[in-house]
Amino acid sequence: MEKAQSKIELVEDDLSTIEFLKPELEHEGFEVCLAQTGREALEVFEKEAPNLILLDIMLPVLNGLEVLRQIRKKSDLPVILVTARNETFDKVKGLNAGADDYISKPFEIEELLARVNAVLRRVEKINSAVKQETEVTNGEITLIPKAMAMNINGNQIQLSKTEYLMLKLFMENPGELFSRDKIIDEVWGENHIIEPNAVDVYINYLRNKIKSVSEKEYFKNKRGVGFLMEKC
Repeated sequence: MEKAQSKIELVEDDLSTIEFLKPELEHEGFEVCLAQTGREALEVFEKEAPNLILLDIMLPVLNGLEVLRQIRKKSDLPVILVTARNETFDKVKGLNAGADDYISKPFEIEELLARVNAVLRRVEKINSAVKQETEVTNGEITLIPKAMAMNINGNQIQLSKTEYLMLKLFMENPGELFSRDKIIDEVWGENHIIEPNAVDVYINYLRNKIKSVSEKEYFKNKRGVGFLMEKC
């Protein structure tokens, strides 16, 4: 996805942050639309159809996590959370709500731009995969690229972008043990800065979705090493 064709919705209530970020993003070739409250964020999302949202957590009227939850009911649009907090708990809450990535204030503009471009590249990677890839089956599970879903015993279950890429990695390499760092490189991209516990969060998402229609445990955790998907 070309940056000049990408529109970013910047959701931020701090004027000094807006005055800093908006011209920097525009300088990089992005079109920027603004929202300063949670409710306004949802209105701009509907009206402007952005390619990516930079979403501050601490917002008036409606907080960023609730905004994200409402967006996820309608769209798999990439969202990067921006927060002044740095606790792991907040990051996990953001991932649980469906964030694609997160960054903590204060940050360098170079880091933010790297994360934005990485997420947009990942979206393009998935879109290309959907057009080209064929279905992959392991045991009861069939990965369906065109639907970005998995089919288990006749039940089609929708996947998020990150869940899709992670399951694809394991489905194409059954029985292979992957470290958390390797999974991050393959799913989020090489040199991407994200905490290893994000892998555990998404493995649990996949486990729970599989368990909703199957009794089989596909994912195995080798303590201190990583994860593998059993070959069936």
